[in-house]
Amino acid sequence: MPPKPLSLPQLGAVVAGNALEFYDFLTFSFFAVQIGQVFFPGKDTTSSLLFTLATFGVGFATRPLGGVVIGTLGDSWGRKPAMLFSFGLMGVSVVGLALTPSFALIGWYAPALAVMFRLLQGFALGGEVGPTTAFLLEVAPPHRRGLYVSLQNATQYLATLAAGLVGLILANILSPQALTDYGWRIALLIGAAVVPFALIIRRQLPETLHETRARPGKGASMGGLLWVAVLGLCMLASATIGTYTMNYMTTFANHTLGFPASWSFAATIVVGASAMAGALVAGTVSDRVGRKPVMIGASLMLLGLVVPCFTIMVHYHSLVVLLLGTGLMSVFVGMCAAGAVISLAESLPVNLRAGSLGIVYALSIASFGGTAQFMVTWLIGVTGSPLAPAWYMTGAVALGLVAMLMMRESAPIKRR
Repeated sequence: MPPKPLSLPQLGAVVAGNALEFYDFLTFSFFAVQIGQVFFPGKDTTSSLLFTLATFGVGFATRPLGGVVIGTLGDSWGRKPAMLFSFGLMGVSVVGLALTPSFALIGWYAPALAVMFRLLQGFALGGEVGPTTAFLLEVAPPHRRGLYVSLQNATQYLATLAAGLVGLILANILSPQALTDYGWRIALLIGAAVVPFALIIRRQLPETLHETRARPGKGASMGGLLWVAVLGLCMLASATIGTYTMNYMTTFANHTLGFPASWSFAATIVVGASAMAGALVAGTVSDRVGRKPVMIGASLMLLGLVVPCFTIMVHYHSLVVLLLGTGLMSVFVGMCAAGAVISLAESLPVNLRAGSLGIVYALSIASFGGTAQFMVTWLIGVTGSPLAPAWYMTGAVALGLVAMLMMRESAPIKRR
């Protein structure tokens, strides 16, 4: 018989742990300007920022390895051991990065240590997504799978919201120099402080792997799995570029548009709240109408919105315009991302779900998420156009739309 659905406290423990991991991961991105001055000091602020974003990007290089190692663990030993392992590694990497001395104190050892902890952090996150998403799918009632799995994306965007709130508070109570010296360290340690608590909660969760394996189901050919993986990679690449371009809005508003840090973090808060709402809407609606209509409709909306929104934000230096533009785009980015993850997770067989999903997700993140912010900054520098992020994101959305059109519907309501 199917496993008993999670109680609200148990479900909260799963999504809270995921949110906390992504909070620490994304905080590095949001404080890219300040971290660059600590680890890569120099007169050229653009070069310093590029070095920092490259360091941010190296964390994505170990994501596929984490997806293979921890995802395989999730498919063989169970979802819960894999989730505990990934979360423990995340705690070590976050604390290590927050306590790494500056370049001024230890020279080139500082950026070397920062890169090492980013690699460990990427490995942990690469292995987190597959087991957690599989777990949510397997404990969900069939008519609520979309909503349950959308919590995976929603909590990532909740992490964006939380990091933005922390950044906004710190930006308002600390001087710019204090924000550079230790403000970003405080932001990281806030997330690390709850790691022991979250590990205890995760130890109390039920295991779903063995019960789910016992259910009857159809097998899948290697060719069919490969095709699903390719389409999933394209969909997730599109969602990843959209998500990380929106996450880049803190740096974009501060470095490119010249807005104060408080305005930049306000944009991050709006991005997080809007994308989280979009993900939850996508999960709920897709349980009624199917996954494809939701993610295809959201992609079409983005194709028509991205360039106009960026154009208006660049030409009207207004906080209201910045918040409205980022909020509108983020709603549909959240819908696309949630739809893609739900569709892919449902399309994979149980005995390969955590590992396969983790690997495909990690490859898309490593190839496109890790390079998105670097590419956007580089394109702005090369072209001299602040609209470069808009065109880059539009191309990604178009790629994802093609894959979504070719993907088979996976929602139970559409397969009955």
